[in-house]
Amino acid sequence: MPLHFELVTPDRLVRNEEVHMVTVPGTEGDFGVLEGHAPFMSTIRDGDLLVQKTANGAAETIRVEGGLAEVTTRGLTILAEKAA
Repeated sequence: MPLHFELVTPDRLVRNEEVHMVTVPGTEGDFGVLEGHAPFMSTIRDGDLLVQKTANGAAETIRVEGGLAEVTTRGLTILAEKAA
């Protein structure tokens, strides 16, 4: 099953899609999120989100600066100060 992923900045909705996995640069260390992950929240540091659309696909890199990551039963939402 896919993971619902949203990336939001103060200016716009950057991504809203179904993916396989996202690796997030958390302030306490990088963490990966797959469908069914336990709910939690984390602050994120400046770094790269790695987005895998399929299990064996290459990861796409999205640069983010600061913010929060929230994992719920609905999926992963990243609220970033900036994203490129």
